Amino acid sequence: MSYTEAEIASQPDCWRRAIALARDPEGPVREALPRAGERVAVVGCGTSWFIAQSYAALRESAGQGETDAFAASEMPVGRSYDRVVALSRSGTTTEVLELLGDLRGTVPTTVITAVPGSPAVAAADAAVVLDFADEESVVQTRWATSELALLRAHLGEPLEGLEAEGKAALAEPLPDDLVAGGQFTFLGRGWSYGVALEAALKMREAAGAWTEAYPVMEYRHGPISVTGPGSVVWWLGEGPSCLADAEVTGPGGRLVGYGRDPLAELVVVQRLAVAIATARGLDPDRPRNLTRSVILP
Repeated sequence: MSYTEAEIASQPDCWRRAIALARDPEGPVREALPRAGERVAVVGCGTSWFIAQSYAALRESAGQGETDAFAASEMPVGRSYDRVVALSRSGTTTEVLELLGDLRGTVPTTVITAVPGSPAVAAADAAVVLDFADEESVVQTRWATSELALLRAHLGEPLEGLEAEGKAALAEPLPDDLVAGGQFTFLGRGWSYGVALEAALKMREAAGAWTEAYPVMEYRHGPISVTGPGSVVWWLGEGPSCLADAEVTGPGGRLVGYGRDPLAELVVVQRLAVAIATARGLDPDRPRNLTRSVILP
């Protein structure tokens, strides 16, 4: 079993621990994370940027306050915020560290990381450390979903059924026609659009697959043009997708969507990425040209 497979399988347990941490009245989370009413920016790179987008949508929809998500290299540092939250698994990403340095003394900052004692912990005013969700694989799986589970729990989402849905997503067999898929379009709505972006990234990183991601209502505005035989259009949201089957199957594609929590749905995508990588003779733990952290000279 690869590191990635083992880390994918550990996610329900990691989610339970992240949720418990978010709900601990004596833990570090309540003071470190945004309070209701604060104007907040959330930043990250790669996977963490997509998780930031999901959190921003969730926080605003919950009425907790205006929340913007930026790639760490693109945040407008002159804009006024009550708090900036940085997401970084390694705590060493250059763009995140540079931004935290630029913001020091001007706005309260919090980093969510997997590594205690990392440079990002030293650079931020507060830290939430999910060391139990750290990974050996370059490709992020349990780290991304665990930090989003933590953030959702902090917003007050119940999440009682999430662990069971995750275990079900791990247990069910992968359909052969998905493993043989040649092109994947992932769709989301609201906060699940960030999850769709992350699903597409996982398939590109681990399997080198042709993947795209869009808000679901944008499917008709261009992505439908690449749907054809061998295409999979995957809905990562709860409930129906708002697409008619014929809009996908007519051009020759397959519409997939299990209607469960998007984090549990992402588990299936992660498993599929590993299966496709293995079928293509690729190493899902160490994709070409990627490193655990981007550290620039």
